[in-house]
Amino acid sequence: MSIPFSRCCVLIFLCGILLFTSGVAAQSTDEVHTALPPESGQARPATPYLSEAEARLSRGKPLRVDVDLVLVPVTVTDLMNRPVLGLHQQDFKIYENNDRQQIQYFSAEEAPISVGLLLDVSKSMTNKFVTERAAAEEFFKNANPQDDYFVITFADKPTLLTSSIASLEDVQETLASDTPDGHTALLDAVYMAMARMRSARYKRRALLIISDGADNHSRYGLRDVRKLVEEADVDVYAIGIFDSLLFRSFEELMGKRWLREITDVTGGQTVAASGLEKVPEMAAGVSRQMRNQYVIGYRPHNLGRDGKWRKIKVDVAPTSVTAKVQTRYKKGYVAAGR
Repeated sequence: MSIPFSRCCVLIFLCGILLFTSGVAAQSTDEVHTALPPESGQARPATPYLSEAEARLSRGKPLRVDVDLVLVPVTVTDLMNRPVLGLHQQDFKIYENNDRQQIQYFSAEEAPISVGLLLDVSKSMTNKFVTERAAAEEFFKNANPQDDYFVITFADKPTLLTSSIASLEDVQETLASDTPDGHTALLDAVYMAMARMRSARYKRRALLIISDGADNHSRYGLRDVRKLVEEADVDVYAIGIFDSLLFRSFEELMGKRWLREITDVTGGQTVAASGLEKVPEMAAGVSRQMRNQYVIGYRPHNLGRDGKWRKIKVDVAPTSVTAKVQTRYKKGYVAAGR
């Protein structure tokens, strides 16, 4: 049976469309699976998995790992919360998911860091504001002149006060002329600081919060901010200035707990002042701790990129010098998925 000429034309046309569509689909598939490396001048996401050469230069920290070396910054202090210096590689043991790892990189030198200082200027700090200013001054006295830093104040909302060490005198003058007032948007301030840290100069990054922890005005919730800092490449410290005899609100009652929720997951800590006179000294101590860390690197036995949480444990081997010490470090990382 012969097919009319007009039907033949239609069939040929339809076949042509199908062939063209298949070619486009195949081309689209190829394009989706093609990933070109970034150009040399293009920024790449920060990652704690680095080559050994990069590790020695950057001293990065483990987040979502993507190469073959995990770097773990560790703070070691004595029972008086003073940095323990002079330890060596053999003094440390490191485990991933309870599997001991071989230490293949170790560093103990002090290096410049990027630091964010978050100062509470809300009404609840009225009777603590002079102490807070003195603490900020002591913090910077113990800083490295090469540090990259910024200052954020917060009351009803967070405000970036400065981002240059050259303007430290301006910071002090601004704080001296300020009057505490308004509500407390602590969590929003942390959120702003973490966003600011994305453009920080150094791989080593830290925040110090000085507050009573009495958040009552933030858009972001504690759970959101806790997750943000847990997955970020930033150590977070806090000095909690709390009224010793009477908490004036539920927020102040919960302040210490909220600050610890934020700091402890990062490898930092919250220290609570027993008296206002102790706060400047504590700020100086935190400043020194930030800059005196050991960095341990290892290639994990499990190189699977499954997007799962890997638990880290660090032990300091008992010696005559380190019989009783405290260690702080980030408790794990998320292995980057494929």
